[in-house]
Amino acid sequence: MIALYIVLPLALIVVLGAVAAFAWSVRSGQLDDLDTPPRRVLLDD
Repeated sequence: MIALYIVLPLALIVVLGAVAAFAWSVRSGQLDDLDTPPRRVLLDD
């Protein structure tokens, strides 16, 4: 039972960090264009 008092807050911190990282990437435009970069690799030659 004591482990829950340690693991649960740690899990919440990890989840909040992941949500914050996702929100930052969306706001900074990281996920705007998902189709062009794979094609650009093939067309560079």
